[in-house]
Amino acid sequence: MSALRKRSVSLAGHATSLALEPEFWAILQKMAEARNLSLAAMIIDIDTSRGDRPLASACRVAALAWAGAS
Repeated sequence: MSALRKRSVSLAGHATSLALEPEFWAILQKMAEARNLSLAAMIIDIDTSRGDRPLASACRVAALAWAGAS
């Protein structure tokens, strides 16, 4: 996999950065498009349902689950 790429997102009014491999960013973008959401909205959705899991891990798991179901 490629090097991590960081993006800034605002979660619950707090700015944070999220570092993922480009391959995961691409899948998250496709997920967002399929749900008619912005990428930021998609990440917020993942954030609200991640429980105790770190956000980057939750995003990777969501991307893998979506890619496996597609």
